[in-house]
Amino acid sequence: MEPLTFEESFERLEAAIIALQDGKMPLDEALKQYQDGMQLAQYCNELLQHAELVVQQLHVDESADTLSVLPLDL
Repeated sequence: MEPLTFEESFERLEAAIIALQDGKMPLDEALKQYQDGMQLAQYCNELLQHAELVVQQLHVDESADTLSVLPLDL
């Protein structure tokens, strides 16, 4: 199975949240939705952290003759 994209994961997470907010499912299904939602939230967070690492810029401080990594301001 291919890994989900961020968008696919986020859509599934939203669907799980909506299903849980409804409050009409049996407890065992609600627990499964909750667990799946927590895994999706963690996966989305990992994807965002990875994207943040990819989208950075190098800053040259010529006065101190050093390089530093900064978030990229778009």
